[in-house]
Amino acid sequence: MAELSPTAGESNYSQDIQVDEKLVPKKGLSLCSTRYGIALIIHVCNFIAAAQSTVINITMVAMVNTTDHQFQFNGSTEQLPGGPNNAPDSLPAEAPTYDWSPQIQGIIFASAAYGMTLTMALSGYLAGRVGTKRVVGVSLFASSLLIIFSPLAAELGLISLIATRMVQGLVQGSIFGGQNALWERWGPPHERSRLCTIALSGMLLGTFTITLVGGLISQTLGWPFAFYIFGGIGCVYCPFWFILIYDDPVSHPWINVTEKEYIISSLAQQIHVSSQKQPLPIKAMLKSLPLWSICVCSFGHQWLVAILITYTPTYISSVFSVNIRDNGLLSALPFIIAWVIGILGGYLADFLLTKNVRLVTVRKIATFLGNFPSSALLVALPYLPPSYITTMTFLTLSCGLSPLCQSGIYINALDLAPRYSSFLMGTTRGLANIAALLAPTVSGFLLNQDSEFGWRNVFLLLFAINLSGLIFYLICGDAVVQDWAKGRKLTRL
Repeated sequence: MAELSPTAGESNYSQDIQVDEKLVPKKGLSLCSTRYGIALIIHVCNFIAAAQSTVINITMVAMVNTTDHQFQFNGSTEQLPGGPNNAPDSLPAEAPTYDWSPQIQGIIFASAAYGMTLTMALSGYLAGRVGTKRVVGVSLFASSLLIIFSPLAAELGLISLIATRMVQGLVQGSIFGGQNALWERWGPPHERSRLCTIALSGMLLGTFTITLVGGLISQTLGWPFAFYIFGGIGCVYCPFWFILIYDDPVSHPWINVTEKEYIISSLAQQIHVSSQKQPLPIKAMLKSLPLWSICVCSFGHQWLVAILITYTPTYISSVFSVNIRDNGLLSALPFIIAWVIGILGGYLADFLLTKNVRLVTVRKIATFLGNFPSSALLVALPYLPPSYITTMTFLTLSCGLSPLCQSGIYINALDLAPRYSSFLMGTTRGLANIAALLAPTVSGFLLNQDSEFGWRNVFLLLFAINLSGLIFYLICGDAVVQDWAKGRKLTRL
């Protein structure tokens, strides 16, 4: 392993990034540049997609007849500070409710993950061939139509709702997996952490927004309108996506010439990266231990994220006696903190790189901070007396620190194999998304089996899975371009 201090004549940062900085032209203003505009457009796309994906997590409180299926945390019915909750707890009369057990709810939550797992890798590969603009744009429009159809699917029956969510998962997997190909052509190595975190943090803002306003919409208009509104927003946004997004700087009609030369030169000087299409080295990928470490650690982190996103409203409902409006307000707080920390984490990662901290060290620090503290806080929560301040503090810190992984494992594939990054980032996210499939199902089973100690079992299992993946990554993770990802010269006789 290389030393932490810079070597003579060339820093470790430059060695890891593998760019000859002398040949890269001076860049313009970053925040006013086209590449940051692209990141912002993807940010909004992820905002809409995440809101559509998680809308059912908050509306489930209103969709289910809670008088029949309600957990209590050690018998607690503590109310919010300031006295009784005077807000009306009734829902609009026209909003239907269903008799779904916690186990059935877990299956509904997980159903979208079935489809999402199948398409993330495929969409990453497809976007690398035909372009992100088409793959993500068509998928976002299809997802918006399906989310509008979801209330009708629920009325038609449980099987219809699950099938609709599975198809929605297929197209949403294409949104999250297909966007990775853009950073092969738009992301200078020195700025990838911040560009990727700006784009990915849209998911956190979308989760925050739907959690915040979803309860209010459900209580005032009825829970079906939460689906109609965010489905409509997606349909309206799609034309802007097709107009504003371009797959590379060369084809962009409004980009500044200086910025175009800076991006192209930065990527052209990255060793072993070329535009020549070559077959995927599948066998070498399967034997790559650093790549497997990303998959395993991402699986553990996605298990954490799935529990936070899916069960935060349910957990708060079990601890406090609150209506759906106040539940939404409390559940949204951790995600706005996570949104801010996620963006700042990307800038911090790039700052550390400019200080000659090795790239693999930055990736592992970000991954550790996004995993261990978050899971440790959750596993300690059930052992503490139920308290408004304690519960919200632990949930906020746990959720707030978790997006630091965006500057770690989630863009690490771009370091290992730049030429195959769209496929690998989609594949690793797809394999990790199996956790989003299993976590709600298993957690629903645990909660259904033991109403008193169910949450403790859920968080203990989360901690064990998360810690195992983290240890594997810290031991086997790397950030150097792998031999199988380097350019191969063809010799003609």
